[in-house]
Amino acid sequence: MQPQSGMPESATLQVSEDVEEAFVVPVKCIKDEARDLPFFQKSEAYARIMSYIQALNTAVLNRKISEPLPESEPITKILTLLDTLDSWIDLVPPKPDPQRFGNLAFREYILRLEDNASTVLQELLPPALHPAIKELSPYLTQSMGHGTRIDYGSGHELSFVAWMCCLEIIGFSKREDHAAAVLRVFVRYLELVRRLQKTYQLEPAGSHGVWGLDDYQFLPYLWGSAQLRDHLRLKPIAVMQQQYLDDFAPDYIYFRAIQSIHQTKRGPFHEHSPVLFEISGVPNWTKVNTGMIKMYKAEVLNKFPVVQHLLFGSLLPWRPSDTPVEFATPVPPPPRPSATAIPR
Repeated sequence: MQPQSGMPESATLQVSEDVEEAFVVPVKCIKDEARDLPFFQKSEAYARIMSYIQALNTAVLNRKISEPLPESEPITKILTLLDTLDSWIDLVPPKPDPQRFGNLAFREYILRLEDNASTVLQELLPPALHPAIKELSPYLTQSMGHGTRIDYGSGHELSFVAWMCCLEIIGFSKREDHAAAVLRVFVRYLELVRRLQKTYQLEPAGSHGVWGLDDYQFLPYLWGSAQLRDHLRLKPIAVMQQQYLDDFAPDYIYFRAIQSIHQTKRGPFHEHSPVLFEISGVPNWTKVNTGMIKMYKAEVLNKFPVVQHLLFGSLLPWRPSDTPVEFATPVPPPPRPSATAIPR
């Protein structure tokens, strides 16, 4: 659903009041593309996920990673959990033998994650929320990649966002945490999965090849373009200059994502990433951000190979949406000059 003006900001996310008391182990429900994909588009789960993504998009408008940001205890504990998952990479070194498709040690990493997911979630959540662990755990374990296929893609990224969304639905995190959910938690998650991709040579899951947006991620471009929406100096074309990438990657998720591509791919950018190259010619970040939201719905949430692995339970229910989810369009903060001068 498109944003509607005049909505109060409190309407950005309205999915926490009807959480069912009995948590369940979530299951796959998208099994037949012709039958189940259209149902998913009108489901309560879809409404909640898109509401959450849009709410976080609004929360990071014109905000840099480096600016002061309140970090609640839930955000700090989630960051600690991600640090723990990162430390496990050192405990599962890649196998030295040459391997054609990914490093088999990644299967051991995923097994460790599956075996210890309940424990790390017990450390994350207060005792009153421990009954939710059986429902939360599969989203977390699926968010790092597929152990059998040794791959990672936007579907795994979606699983992480679903996990974060569920944490808010059960009341662990709050609406006040939205900016930190992107600029702290999601940024840390990207560091983790990029290390996994590099260490274990993960294959892109369901890659569109050269005509895809990115081999692994999507949301860095959606939320990253929101960060830059009203930037007074940086325009989309700036991502084509290496000096700009080096200077602004620490503050802007979009620039860091492009920088990561340069670090993993060889050859001219317009040849290995033609879609991102074309987007760099868009005149302003507002159009980029609007386009990314539409593209995410079409290329991620409406693609059977991606969402067929999404799980559904009491928190992301497989049922028709109760009521249409409305998204606020608050007055954006005024543009602020960048603290860093544009290199000449």
